[in-house]
Amino acid sequence: MLVPNSPYHSMIYGAFQERATFISHGHTGRLAGQHGDKALAKICGAIAADERRHEAGYTRGSAKLFEVDPDGMVRALAYVMRGKVTMPGLLMSDGRDGGETLFERFSAVAERVGVYTARDYGDLVEHFVRRWWVAELTGLSGEGRRAQEYVCGLPPKIRRMAELAHQRAARSESRTVQFSWIFDRSVMLR
Repeated sequence: MLVPNSPYHSMIYGAFQERATFISHGHTGRLAGQHGDKALAKICGAIAADERRHEAGYTRGSAKLFEVDPDGMVRALAYVMRGKVTMPGLLMSDGRDGGETLFERFSAVAERVGVYTARDYGDLVEHFVRRWWVAELTGLSGEGRRAQEYVCGLPPKIRRMAELAHQRAARSESRTVQFSWIFDRSVMLR
């Protein structure tokens, strides 16, 4: 899991993490509504709106830092992207994790049902590259230019990997996973 080691890293990670949770709670609320659970849909909508406000703060703070120190921020952004933006849930455990972790099982279900997908991650990266005008940054050091090139090239790479993963999943055998927090109910992964 990425451990930010500067305020720049923390601001960038915060923006990504808050936007990802905004997206996932919004998708969860939409799915809950489609399946008739209006109360859960409303709760998820409220949480998504709260996550969106958090994202706005981190995004504006990062944008200001890009104005003040574009070279430092683009290098920090590349560092965060290389470290993979993972959610704090990565550390979830029910004390019974076998070969794959609880979060890996949860992520697989979330991907399959559309709560949060690799495509969403590609869109998220592209959103911030555009929002922070990363491709337009000038006056960068050599390391800064390499970081800029790396970051600006990520969205299409992530989308290609997402498509390959989607194709692999479509060819894979169905399997079930269990979650202790829903009384060990089995959930089918297709």
